[in-house]
Amino acid sequence: MEEGPKKLLILYATQTGNALDVAERAGREAERRGCPVHLLSIDQYDASCLAQEGTVIFVVSTTGQGDTPDPMKGFWKYLLQRNLSESWLEGLHYAVFGLGDSGYQKFNFVAKKLDRRLLDLGATPIIQRGLGDDQHPSGYEAALDPWMISLWNMLNNVNPKYFPNGPEFFIPYENFMAEPKVRIQYHDIKQVDSQFSTNSDLNQIALQIERARRVSPVKFSLDKNRPDCILKLVKNEPLTKSGSIDKEVHHFEFEFVSSAIEYEVGDVLEVLPSQNPAAIDSFILRCNLDPESFITVHPSEMENQLLDACTPIKLKTFVELTMDVASASPRRYFFEVMSIFATAEHEKERLQYFVSPEGRDDLYQYNQRERRTVLEVLEDFPSVQMPLEWLVQLVPPLKTRDFSISSSPSAHPNQVHLTVNVVSWTTPFKRSRAGLCSNWLAKLDPEQCVYVPVWFQKGSLPPPPPSLPLILIGPGTGCAPFRGFVEERAIQSLTGSTAPVMFFFGCRNEDNDFLYREFWISHSQNGGVLSEAKGGGFYVAFSRDQSQKVYVQHKIQEHSRRVWNLLREGAAVYVAGSSTKMPADVLLAFEEIISKESGLPQESAVRWLRALEKAGRYHVEAWS
Repeated sequence: MEEGPKKLLILYATQTGNALDVAERAGREAERRGCPVHLLSIDQYDASCLAQEGTVIFVVSTTGQGDTPDPMKGFWKYLLQRNLSESWLEGLHYAVFGLGDSGYQKFNFVAKKLDRRLLDLGATPIIQRGLGDDQHPSGYEAALDPWMISLWNMLNNVNPKYFPNGPEFFIPYENFMAEPKVRIQYHDIKQVDSQFSTNSDLNQIALQIERARRVSPVKFSLDKNRPDCILKLVKNEPLTKSGSIDKEVHHFEFEFVSSAIEYEVGDVLEVLPSQNPAAIDSFILRCNLDPESFITVHPSEMENQLLDACTPIKLKTFVELTMDVASASPRRYFFEVMSIFATAEHEKERLQYFVSPEGRDDLYQYNQRERRTVLEVLEDFPSVQMPLEWLVQLVPPLKTRDFSISSSPSAHPNQVHLTVNVVSWTTPFKRSRAGLCSNWLAKLDPEQCVYVPVWFQKGSLPPPPPSLPLILIGPGTGCAPFRGFVEERAIQSLTGSTAPVMFFFGCRNEDNDFLYREFWISHSQNGGVLSEAKGGGFYVAFSRDQSQKVYVQHKIQEHSRRVWNLLREGAAVYVAGSSTKMPADVLLAFEEIISKESGLPQESAVRWLRALEKAGRYHVEAWS
C-alpha cells in the first residue's frame, strides 16, 4: 500500500494571537503544497515525545522584557532539565520563527533561546531561525515571507515525502478554500429562558460574559471566561492639565460591590472594555445579521448530539462581548477569505493582490499602519458578504486590557485604583485613532452607576518586604504601581521600621502632567517614606521645561553616590513605564553608576547588574 504524504508538526506559543496567526498561515501554505499538517499549541504537546518526531516547525512570540509566553512555560521547563543529553534530539530536524519587537531590549529572546537549546540537545536546524519584527515598516511579514519560501525548499531537501509534487506546486486559493472551524446553530427565541435576555443584575453580567467567552473560538484559559468580579466606578478624575495637547491621563477609583478580591501592590487589573454601540449596530447591519437571534457556536467537528449542551446567547451580545469590530485590525487571512466572497471583480482583484507576495507592503500600509478596523475594511469592500461562521472565526477577539494597579489594599481596603493614559494618535494618512479601553473609561461618569468587569493577575513587580531598600523608576504612568508601593510602605512605617525608598519620576512639564504631585511631595517631606531624612528621596525629571531634555536616567546619574550606597545596602530596583528606550537607558545609567562609584570596568558593572537581576533585585514592567 502506497504511503501518503508525511504529516508536518507545527507547534506555536502565543500571547496575543500573532504566533497562532503565523502558525496557521504556515499550515495553510504547507497544505496548499500537498503536505498535511498537525497544528498544536505548545501547551497541548507532550514535550517528552519530541525525540520521536522527525520534523517540527516552532512559531514562538516574545512577551514583555524577553518573557516566555504563558503556554510555553511548561514546555520550556521540560527542555531545561539537566538529565537531557546532548544527543537526545539527534534525529530531529527543526525550524524556528520568532515574533518580537526590536523596540524592546530583549528582541525575540524566546526564539533565540529555543533555537540554542534545541541545538544543544542535538537537533538539526532545517533553516536559520526567522525573526519577525513589529517595528519593521512591513511588520513581521517582512521576515516571514522569504523565510517561509526558503523553509519549503529546505524541508523538501531534508525529506521529499512532505511534498509529493515538489515545493513549487501549490493549489490556487480559490480551489483551496478550507471550511470554517466553527458551526453556528440558531435557536428559536421562544424556547430560550427569558432570564437570559432580561435579567440584568451583576451576576447576570458576569454570566453573559462567561457564556460568550466560553463558546468563542478563541481559547481563553478556563479561569478567564468569567470575570473575577464586577467593580463599581466611584471616581474618574483627570490628572493632566485640561486642554493639554500632549497627554491625557485619568485617575480611576473602583469599589468592590460584592466580596472583595485580595490583591497586592504590583498586581495588574485586566479590564474588559465596552464597544461603541453605534459601531456594533453598523457591523451587524453591514453583515446582514439579525441582532435579536439566539445562537450557539461550536467547533465544526463536534458531534450533533453535543450541540445542545451550550446555552444560547443573543447574537448582538455575542458580538459585543467577543468580537472587536471597531478597534483591532484584521489579520491577513481575513483578506484571503474576503477575496473568495467578493462578487465585484475589481474588489476581488484588489484583495487577491493584497494577499500576494507583491502586495504585502501595500496591505501592511492599508491595514496595520492605518489601523483599519474590521468594520472599515468591510465597508471598503461592499460586495463581500462573509457568512457568520467565518466572521466569528476571523474577526479579532475583544481582548481585556492590562493596567498596573495604583493603590495599596492596606490604604484602600475596599477599592482598586488605576492610572490610565488616554490613548489617541494620528495615522500616516491623518486618520484620528483612539485606544478602545482607555477612551471608553475616560468617558464614564461615576454618577451613572457604572459597573466594569475585571480580572486580577500577578504583575512582574513583586511586592517588596518593608525591610527591603527600594530604588523606583517610573516616568509617566509608570508611576502607577509605585503609588501603591509608597502607600503600602507608609502604612508599614506606622507600626515598625522600614527601609529607605528613592523614587525617580519623569514627565514633560511641571504644570501639565506632574501626576500625583501633592501625593509624592507629601511623602517626601516631614520624615515621610520618600524623604531624604529617612535615607530615601523623590526626584523629578521635567523633560520639556528647559532647552535641553532631561529624563529619569539623567536624574539617577545626578544622585549616583546615593544610588550606589543604596545598592550596596541590598536595594532592589523597580522600573516601570514605556517600553521604547526608557528601560534600556535606565539600565545603561545603572551600569555607568556602578562602574564610576566602584571603580570597576564597564564589563564588570554589566555582570554586577546581571547578578542583581538573577537574585530577583532588578524588575522591569514595560508596555508599548
